[in-house]
Amino acid sequence: MNQQRFHELHGRQWQEFEQWLDCMTSKRRTDAHPPPFGESDLPHRYRTLCQHLALARDRQYSPALVERLDRLVIRAHQFMYGSHPEAGPAVLRFFTADFARTVRAHRHVVALAFLLFFGPLFLLGALTRADADIAHMIMPVEQVAAYERMYDPRAETTGRAASIDAYMFGHYIWNNIRIGFQTFAGGLLLGLGSVFFLTTNGVIIGTTAGYLIGSGRGPNFLSFVCGHSAFELTGIVLMGAGGLMLGAALLFPGRSTRVAALRANARAAVPLVCGAGALLTLAAFVEAFWSPLAGIPVSVKYGVGAALWILVAAYFGLAGRYRAA
Repeated sequence: MNQQRFHELHGRQWQEFEQWLDCMTSKRRTDAHPPPFGESDLPHRYRTLCQHLALARDRQYSPALVERLDRLVIRAHQFMYGSHPEAGPAVLRFFTADFARTVRAHRHVVALAFLLFFGPLFLLGALTRADADIAHMIMPVEQVAAYERMYDPRAETTGRAASIDAYMFGHYIWNNIRIGFQTFAGGLLLGLGSVFFLTTNGVIIGTTAGYLIGSGRGPNFLSFVCGHSAFELTGIVLMGAGGLMLGAALLFPGRSTRVAALRANARAAVPLVCGAGALLTLAAFVEAFWSPLAGIPVSVKYGVGAALWILVAAYFGLAGRYRAA
């Protein structure tokens, strides 16, 4: 194979690799200029690049081409294995910009997950508030009674010991992550599992909220959940969006095989899952150490809850959208 044909076949890959390295080492990244491929593709592309360099040397292509490939291999090797200061900033960059960019990039599937979750939540909330008997049709009598005792306005409210808060923090993390990964992994069942967990959780949460508000326990219930709801509910929706992406790959693989489409969509969903996991962990922290605090006026808790919802909306709408100063 002559050098011109070799360049025609592989030149675009080399250009994308150069663009990717420039993008990953630059502090001025925007939605308009995202990396040409994900970090999960780096090992495969690096091995291919090394093969191209070996072929160029073996076939005695021009020194300029060999030098270009050699420099590119060295840059990639330094990025992957060298002692560069990118690890810490990369994590910070993910949470300050890349996570929000990913959510916006997949806004259509996120919107679908949002509707599947919040649609049943608000519908059952309104219906159960108007007719309390609906709660007994959906939830066991024992569970309804437990919620009544938990949020009874006549019950004495006392603070919890720090050791109990720490224990509950661990419990909430386990519970939130369990629900989140159920919702995500359910996408492997052609997306039906994700649909099921999104709608089921929406129904249960909406039914519980509607019943407690309708029975006069609204202030106790809402003041407890409003603080962590922004992080927890958003995390569940994003886990569900990741699961729907898996289901879409299996149902609509396009020209790829289902395995290849699933692999590609799974890689694309990883940032959603990682970010959602962080949101669910943050929700567990707030639920354990802020939500049960006694003595704080209900109006203050409502204000904090509203501020956190505004913060979450502003983050996903604005973070990473503009160039760094």
